Amino acid sequence: MERIFLTKYIIITGGVVSSIGKGITSASMGRILRSYGLNVSAIKIDPYLNWDSGTLNPYQHGEVFVTNDGMETDLDLGHYERFLDVELEGFANITTGKVYKAVISKEREGGFLGECVQVIPHITNQIKEMIRDTSEKKDYDVVLIELGGTVGDIESQPFLEALRQLRNEEGSENVMFVHVTFIPYLDAAGEFKTKPTQHSTKELRSMGINPDVIVCRSQKPIDDALKQKVAHFCDVDRNAVVNTPDAGTIYEVPLVLEENNIGELIVKRIGLDIEADSSKLDDWAKIVESIKIKDPVVTIGIIGKYVELEDAYISIRESLQHAAASIGVKANIEYLSSDVDELDKDVMGNFDGILIPGGFGERGFEGKLDAVEYAIENDVPLFGICLGMQSIVTQFARRNGYSDANSSEFDDNLKYPVIDMMKEQKKIKNMGGTMRLGSYDCKIIEGTKTHDAYGEIDIEERHRHRYEFNNDFRDDLESKGLIISGTSPDDFLVEIIEVPNHPWAIGCQFHPEFKSRPNRPHPLFKSFLEAIYNYSKN
Repeated sequence: MERIFLTKYIIITGGVVSSIGKGITSASMGRILRSYGLNVSAIKIDPYLNWDSGTLNPYQHGEVFVTNDGMETDLDLGHYERFLDVELEGFANITTGKVYKAVISKEREGGFLGECVQVIPHITNQIKEMIRDTSEKKDYDVVLIELGGTVGDIESQPFLEALRQLRNEEGSENVMFVHVTFIPYLDAAGEFKTKPTQHSTKELRSMGINPDVIVCRSQKPIDDALKQKVAHFCDVDRNAVVNTPDAGTIYEVPLVLEENNIGELIVKRIGLDIEADSSKLDDWAKIVESIKIKDPVVTIGIIGKYVELEDAYISIRESLQHAAASIGVKANIEYLSSDVDELDKDVMGNFDGILIPGGFGERGFEGKLDAVEYAIENDVPLFGICLGMQSIVTQFARRNGYSDANSSEFDDNLKYPVIDMMKEQKKIKNMGGTMRLGSYDCKIIEGTKTHDAYGEIDIEERHRHRYEFNNDFRDDLESKGLIISGTSPDDFLVEIIEVPNHPWAIGCQFHPEFKSRPNRPHPLFKSFLEAIYNYSKN
């Protein structure tokens, strides 16, 4: 079927080193274009062979971000959702595994009529098809495409070739390339070095792609002479060399890019029928100022098992900052490993609030239970998410007559499995086949702190887990004071619990951090921060 709407594409590649901020750069450009009133979406291409991010180790890949439709994706989709204030679907994360699986499935079904299936044209055509499927979903004005990894990686080559073909097929006036590189500063030489950027751009051009814009990441600002040098040796216009030095907050990057007139550059380059207007970022600038507030300060301890890599909890970190900014305080976030024989009580004493995040496996679980016990005994505001909620339930049960209470995730032969797997879930064999994955409805119970936070009864939240509150213990634990403040609409699954006689202790089975935005902090995070601030003042 002939397309009746012409989508523009902005393709973001990376060079020199990984983890230089391609995702933030992509999201920031999207924020600028959204402020102009454009309908913008984003795609993240991950060249690894995994089908999705669900089974990747958080230490290697950071957080697994879950979309409404239940896809386990790269954490950059979280950046896109937060900056663009949109809800993406799982197809916005393309992986090599998805591409090859689709092609092999077509081949097995006779879709290629006996052809020899090859990287070109079959793999590259599949990549382009997946990209176009996204743009056709909602007739987007602009689709941002971020290619993970670094130019020169062998696994990225089919994607670069597909993106080169996309430019030719869609028309160069409708597709532009932005190359994000790193400009290192050598203390010994006392100067910045552009040679890595020159080589990276040369590598990209060897694939038939000439970047339209080069975004130079650096620890400190670079001067005009250096920008001119990059422009000269990388064959781009001088005004198309943009510097984004390290910022105080990632939410400042759209403002930095707009100061470099990147919005106007994009509008002219791909012929968008609008006028670039930096004043339309004024509301965003106010949000940035609220996030950069210095005092008053509240200290929140995140007690988890992946604390060595902060990106494992990136959405939680950002949600805490959103909520803190909305009530006029600064969130000082500290991390404490739960994988220890005993938590340091002196360190715990520095926390105004305690948050226990999700996770999988037994390692560190007892440490999380110790953190729950500390928070309950010392009236410290406590927030448990997913396994964090299960930790609160387990510790509450141990405090109230079930000394051996635990989760059947860690032991099949428990006397008191207060957390267990539903019968339907026990039939699932694939690691990625988690039963409760994506958005589910929840009913809030009136008269609870949870209802005070949400201000409504019917909500939707995103899940990622297989184990649930065991209803065999529900009546008894409620009789001992545990408050069930949210359930599935049929009242079968426990979604939210509260600890009684406590300033603020709430656990939720879902992941509220996936729905928080800088301009719309999540109600539970905001309520948590309000409780911390009010209690710390007293």
